[in-house]
Amino acid sequence: MRNDKKRSFKDSKQKRKPSFKKEVVKKDRKPTEEAVEDNFVFGNHATIEAIQQGRGNKLFLQEDSKGEKVEQLKILAKEHAVPVKWVPKQKLDTLTDHGVHQGIVLAITAYEYLTLDDLITKTKEKTETPFFLILDSLEDPHNFGSILRTADATGVDGIIIPKHRAVGITPVVTKASTGAVEYIPVARVTNLAQSIATLKEHDFWIFGTDMKGTDYRQWNTQGAIALIIGNEGRGMSQGLHKEVDELLTIPMTGHVQSLNAGVAAGLLMYEVYRGRNPL
Repeated sequence: MRNDKKRSFKDSKQKRKPSFKKEVVKKDRKPTEEAVEDNFVFGNHATIEAIQQGRGNKLFLQEDSKGEKVEQLKILAKEHAVPVKWVPKQKLDTLTDHGVHQGIVLAITAYEYLTLDDLITKTKEKTETPFFLILDSLEDPHNFGSILRTADATGVDGIIIPKHRAVGITPVVTKASTGAVEYIPVARVTNLAQSIATLKEHDFWIFGTDMKGTDYRQWNTQGAIALIIGNEGRGMSQGLHKEVDELLTIPMTGHVQSLNAGVAAGLLMYEVYRGRNPL
C-alpha cells in the first residue's frame, strides 16, 4: 500500500523507490473502442503514422494532387494494402469540415482506448518509474493534440482522460498531434477521482497545478508520478484538489496570470524529462 505521509520535494533522501503490486489487473477487461467522428484522419504526417500502425482502411487523395509526398503515400498505401481513391477537393473539405487536410484524408479503424488497468499493466512492462498525464476535462482538440505531441517527445508513458465532458481522440486532435497519438496510449475512464485512488494503490505520487503551490523547479520528479492538467478555463476541478500530494505552480511576471493548458503541460513535461535525464 502507498504511504500517504507528506513527501519532501527538496530533500533527496525522501525520494521513494516505487513498487508495483504483483497483481495489477483486477478484472479481465478488454480495451474499449471509440469511434473517431467519421473514423478518419487527415494531413500528411497523421496519415503516414496511421497507415504504418495498420489503422488505414481507405486513402482519399485530391484528384489533382502531385508531388513527392503523394507518390510516397501511394507507395505506403500499397505496402499496407490500403486502397486509394481520387476525389475532388470539395469532398475532402466536407469530410474534414474544411480542415487543413493538405489534399489527404484517410479512413481508419476506430481508435482503441485502454482501460486504466490495461495502461498500468502495459507501462509496468517497460518501466518501474512511469509518468502519466491526467487531463481534467480538457475541451480544446488543438490543446490535446499539442499535449500528445509533447508527451511523445518527453517520454510520457500514458495519458488518462475522462469519458464525459472532455475532448477525445478526434481527427483534429490526431492532426494536431502530427501522428503522436499512435504512440502515446490513452486510457478513458468514467471517474477521475477513483482512477487517482487506483494509481495511489500502485504507489503513484499525484501532482496538480494551481496558482498557489510549489515552484515547479523544485519538483521531485523521481518515482512513479501522475500530473493533472486542468481545464482551459476553470483549471483543475476542486474535487481533485484534495486528491493530490502536491500542487505545482509556474512562476509568472506578466499581466496575464495564466498559461495555455498546452503550454503549461509542455513546461511541466519537460521538467520531468530534465529531472530524469540530467546532463
